[in-house]
Amino acid sequence: MKRKSVLILVIVLIGLFSFTGLSHSSGKDEAKALVKRAAAYLKYQGKGKALAEISKPRGTFDKGEMYVFAYDLQGVMLAHPKNPELIGKNLIDIPDSEGKLFRREIVEKAKKKGFGWVDYLYLNPETKEMEHKTTYLLRVDDIILCCGAYREYSHEGD
Repeated sequence: MKRKSVLILVIVLIGLFSFTGLSHSSGKDEAKALVKRAAAYLKYQGKGKALAEISKPRGTFDKGEMYVFAYDLQGVMLAHPKNPELIGKNLIDIPDSEGKLFRREIVEKAKKKGFGWVDYLYLNPETKEMEHKTTYLLRVDDIILCCGAYREYSHEGD
């Protein structure tokens, strides 16, 4: 068991330190990779430490306009590094500026498929502009980890 824990730690650390090289890939690839690293961190560190780290501004999972956030299976925001005032609120029925219930779609896709992409409009925290965003989601037990890329629209290879 100890050997397995050490192996998981090494994988997580390699992933975290290699994130700096992601700028050469597409935004969607970066978003997906960051969510997978957050999932590994969650599995190794546990829910409390992982949600705290995800919520930390400029932390391990906050890379400017690319950042991980987390919901529970009812649409309650569990972690967000850019908008801490959202944490603890049920946002499932709050639409984007075009009326799309994107969080409901995130929760439904997480429950049915466990992963995927959802497109919507959202305020980019770096540019302060409403922009199209596509978000990768991955369910890990009762947590939905998400990370989006702005200005990207297709999602082949769901």
